[in-house]
Amino acid sequence: MSLRSGVGRGILLLVALALVSVTAETELSDPDAEVINTNEKKTLTKGNVDIAPHAGSMWDSATYDSLHSRVAPPDHTVSGDEVAYVITEARLREIRKEFMYWYFDQGGDQNHGDYQRDIHSSNPQIHKNFNFQLPFFGFRFNYTRLSMHGYLEFSDPPEHYTYPLVFPVKEWPKRSDPSFIGIFFSKCRIGSIRPSDIDPRVPGVYFRMERDLEHRTDQFGVEVRERVMWDIREGVVGADTFIPKHVVIATWKNMSFAGGIDNSLFKTNTFQLILATDEVISYAIFNYQLISWTSHTEAGGDTTGGEGGVPAFIGFNAGNGTQSFEYQPYSQASTVRDLTGRGWANGFPGRHIFRIDEKIMLGTCNKDISGANLPLVFAPESGNMLGGTVVNITGPCFHPDEKIVCRFDTEAVTGTMVDTNRAICVQPFVMAEGYVRFEVSVGDSKFDWKGKYFIETPATATERITFQTNDVHEKNPAEIRITWNKYNLTSNLNAAIQISLWGYKETTIRPQLMYIDMIETAAVNTGSYTIVPNNYRNRYNGPELTELEFGFLMINLTDPTTFADLKISPVLWSKPIPLGWYFSPQWERQDGKKWPERRCDRWIMNDRYLKNFAATVPQCPCTLEHALHDKGRFLPDFSCDKDSNPSCFYHKGAIHCVKTGGPSTEGSEQQCCYDKNSYLMLSYDQQWGSRPMRSHNLGFLPWNEANKVPTLSQWYHDMIPFYLCCLWQGEQAVGCETFRFERRPSQDCVAYQAPYVATVFGDPHIVTFDNLQYTFNGKGEFVLVHADTEKNKLDIQGRFEQMHYNIYGDVRATQLTAVAAKDNQSATIEVRLRPYDAQWRYRLDVLADGRKIYFDRPSLKIQHFSGVTVYTPTYIINQSEVIIMFQSGAGVEVVENKGFMAVRVYLPWSFVNQTKGLFGNWSFDQMDDFTLPDGQKVGASVNSLERVHKDFGIYWMLEDKDDPNKGASLFAHDFIKTSSYYGNKTFEPEWKTNLDELIPVNRSDDRDVAKKICGTSKECRYDYAMSLNTDFAQISKLYQDIFFNIKASNQKRVISCGILETPRFGRKSNFFFTPGTKVTFECNQDFVLVGDQRRTCSAQGRWDIPEYGYTECLRYVHYTARQAGITTGIILGVLVPILFILAIVFFSYRGKFLKNDKESSWQFYKNQGVPMNHDENSPSSRTTSPLTALPEDDHMDDDLPIDHLPEPQKLGQGPIPKKGGKKRRKYDKVYYTGEPLPGKPYVDFEDKVWDLEDPLKKKEDSDENSDKKSDFDSMPSDPTSEGRQTPIIGLQTEC
Repeated sequence: MSLRSGVGRGILLLVALALVSVTAETELSDPDAEVINTNEKKTLTKGNVDIAPHAGSMWDSATYDSLHSRVAPPDHTVSGDEVAYVITEARLREIRKEFMYWYFDQGGDQNHGDYQRDIHSSNPQIHKNFNFQLPFFGFRFNYTRLSMHGYLEFSDPPEHYTYPLVFPVKEWPKRSDPSFIGIFFSKCRIGSIRPSDIDPRVPGVYFRMERDLEHRTDQFGVEVRERVMWDIREGVVGADTFIPKHVVIATWKNMSFAGGIDNSLFKTNTFQLILATDEVISYAIFNYQLISWTSHTEAGGDTTGGEGGVPAFIGFNAGNGTQSFEYQPYSQASTVRDLTGRGWANGFPGRHIFRIDEKIMLGTCNKDISGANLPLVFAPESGNMLGGTVVNITGPCFHPDEKIVCRFDTEAVTGTMVDTNRAICVQPFVMAEGYVRFEVSVGDSKFDWKGKYFIETPATATERITFQTNDVHEKNPAEIRITWNKYNLTSNLNAAIQISLWGYKETTIRPQLMYIDMIETAAVNTGSYTIVPNNYRNRYNGPELTELEFGFLMINLTDPTTFADLKISPVLWSKPIPLGWYFSPQWERQDGKKWPERRCDRWIMNDRYLKNFAATVPQCPCTLEHALHDKGRFLPDFSCDKDSNPSCFYHKGAIHCVKTGGPSTEGSEQQCCYDKNSYLMLSYDQQWGSRPMRSHNLGFLPWNEANKVPTLSQWYHDMIPFYLCCLWQGEQAVGCETFRFERRPSQDCVAYQAPYVATVFGDPHIVTFDNLQYTFNGKGEFVLVHADTEKNKLDIQGRFEQMHYNIYGDVRATQLTAVAAKDNQSATIEVRLRPYDAQWRYRLDVLADGRKIYFDRPSLKIQHFSGVTVYTPTYIINQSEVIIMFQSGAGVEVVENKGFMAVRVYLPWSFVNQTKGLFGNWSFDQMDDFTLPDGQKVGASVNSLERVHKDFGIYWMLEDKDDPNKGASLFAHDFIKTSSYYGNKTFEPEWKTNLDELIPVNRSDDRDVAKKICGTSKECRYDYAMSLNTDFAQISKLYQDIFFNIKASNQKRVISCGILETPRFGRKSNFFFTPGTKVTFECNQDFVLVGDQRRTCSAQGRWDIPEYGYTECLRYVHYTARQAGITTGIILGVLVPILFILAIVFFSYRGKFLKNDKESSWQFYKNQGVPMNHDENSPSSRTTSPLTALPEDDHMDDDLPIDHLPEPQKLGQGPIPKKGGKKRRKYDKVYYTGEPLPGKPYVDFEDKVWDLEDPLKKKEDSDENSDKKSDFDSMPSDPTSEGRQTPIIGLQTEC
């Protein structure tokens, strides 16, 4: 349990610091000393009342003292000459020393003061009008009934009670369930006093009401206001700004128990109830002065002493079967006697304080209960992740000798005792977000006192330090002016404050928040300060700190021990800020004047080593309309929100941005921004375009590792690089273009698919995902969507309850009153319609895993739980619209208007063919929407309500037991109200649908009204005919129209041509990307456009193919160089073919020349098969012989003379016959080319045989050719062979 501070009550604990000093003299830390002192105060209260009666006419303002008089002051009237009364500290201390508040038995018109003569045994209660609104337990009342039986009542009780009393009444609405505040709920009668009693005031019931205290200037009004204000501020945590507007004081003096004997009239109890409210927040003070009896005779008590039986009920009941609070361990227990010695509020035993407006929270300690999960009350209930929030704690009773330890999630700190009822813990730096465990241990006990504390991310936390201008975002600003609420630190405006600078980095797996420098050590707490960055130009913080690029400003008290003697101080943090204004001189000395470029380059290098995350985030919608209607994947980005923050510093020109509700599987975040034309802004067009983020603002579990810390990791990886690469360099710098085009490029919307939508509204009317429309008036809890596959597990359930009766009796129809949803392993989120009379502040109740959550402060607008994000739009302040976003992309939108509720479910395309329930099977086929839990399809007609009800809808009712085909009920059932409590299979609604059948002929006026407000809408007509409520019918039609508009919008296809990059040093005429768009490119001054000047988006969703190449802008120098290169290329392109042709011609001519020369060589004749004609006398007829291998056969004589060498085979003569088989072919190792050498005579060589021939054949051939002479005969033989010499004329080549 945690104590909620109302709207605008986020101020850190002033009570522990500022208020303690006011009452330091009366607050003792020793409980025993307090008992003695307080009893003394009670004696003063009784002993100082003037016993002598005073008539109303005897009232004298000059001598009147309300503390010592039985005479009531006159009613306050405003007069023009009234002198404003100023209460002194001594007077305030004097009146606060009294235990009981004022009540008078004399004075007034009838001289009986506050005494209620009309209350007696025969008339135990009277009606009282407040003439103001008293918020109580979720409801609000402007009247009460003052009962003799120890309570204030706001609604009718049941006819009789049974004991012990149980609230709320389970049989409601069949039996009345009263709304009441029971200070001592037991049957009483007015007792008697003895002559020896100190207080002679008349026994009975007293009632006093003081209104409009906020502006009262009369003495009694000021004293009442100041006393109540400081008693509550000191007595209840989180009430540090409370100022009462209206106060009610009800006193039961000397009340005895009913049914007792006459002597029991002297057995009396005296107790007092004080109600204080500002009409938003309400408090109740219970003062128990005397308790002598505990029960009356009907409850089993005896007749003499009021003992035994069932003691009195102490607590609160909201009524209407909603909720109750029983003050344990005292209510209806024998320990009720201990109430006079417990509580210790304001140091008084017997005083107990409660906050009672929305839910009941105890403001005093409780030492009589034990357990492992005791409710801890604390305020504030949320704080900045960076720490420093002073948290006031109530629950356990504290003692100076006991150690107090507070644990926020995994971080433990030591607490400080303020008094018996209160201790203080300062929240440390906790790397987490959302609700975390908050536990307290006292002394040697374990962490038995528990609650839930909300950690705000630094980006979404309440802004405590405000920057008046954007100078902090510049590299070298002249000054930076900051402001803060000076009362957030202390009410002592003379206290000195210090301002320090902190930074953050992730160089290891463990992130570090590091102290950098002290900006100011002893500034006056004026609420503003001007930082002059030039004062820090000569600082050098060392290489480790100069690596810090963003951080925070922190403000706290310089010496908190000088104030209230507490060694703690509240801490105020700024939003994340870049540190260029502080470190730029040091960075310049380190990296030169181009330090942004150097630091950007280092970031780019490091980012390239990290894993690519773009594929893990969903694609952006093309239009703002689609983005707003994709409730399951995108929520407003509060840094650029059309409703709350239209400045859009990081996305100039945008009107609205959205981002993914939760981190992707890699912990990343998608961001989509839209321009004034409602089209997606791309980083390829401008530096202000949409950017995906490596790290989500909500972080990623485990939060204490690098790249996973909420807000800080996003600033480290995604935000500060934008400063380094773009804001501090320029949009067309290389670093910025690398940032925009490579590292954080926008994803186009080409493949985006809008979700499909289903809804339930009215009493109730259903439209499935496949657009099947029907009406189903079941009563109970039903399955709307059930998906249970390996890929998706989703349950969405609705509760339908019977509508309130109309002037003709019961209404045989139902309406949606609650919805619950759960996705895979996510937390269960339930949204309930609050009772109509309880909607004055919140329209819907939201429960996360059974615990109520609220969205009434900016830092609480978005709340993240396991696997699910829940938020309300920034323009909603009464919780009338709640959006639930699951990690799967499924979304549930719950809306309320004038007490009527509707639900819209958004599913991405991954759920196709995976859903069942009342919203049908999403298969693009209406024929299978009526599918039963077992998979059977039914063919009920949508025009027959009876068939739809009996053949289909009723089968999807949830029961107490778990059904695997439907799932278990997700609803948190209060007070034993299970699914079967709400369910009624026998309930038969109205089957008729025609307006003429629903409204009889004699009610023609009703028919006319239905036609007038509903038009042709059958659903609206049906709703009016059943309820006769025009609001209900109109809201039903409104919900219907909104749904079909959303459905039509989501099914409207947007064709996109995708990204068309803006050329560097250039610009585009527009940033559209839809068919028909014509984009013209232009270049900056001194640049020349190259490539296509215009591109067009075709109807097929593609940019036309460029005719002149890729568009770019070149500097004139580069363009000239390129043109020269192109000219050179053209010239070469012309000359090279010409030269190539000439080369071909040349080689062709040369080939012919060589051919003529070749014909005189032996190779030509050999290849042509023609014998060579040899002219011995002509040098030009010289031929060369082929390479001839000398024979190396065993049968060959190495000494064979040259003229006996084998003759080569003649062309065309076939193979040469060989004797003794085929001879092995061998080759010489030296070959002769026969090419002439310069200056040598031309010699023709004889062709050399390749195969060995028969020697005899060789001889015969030699004889036949003996007449032929050859130059070879005269050549010397081979020098390598004996008797042979080889002429050394040709070139020789080694093998």
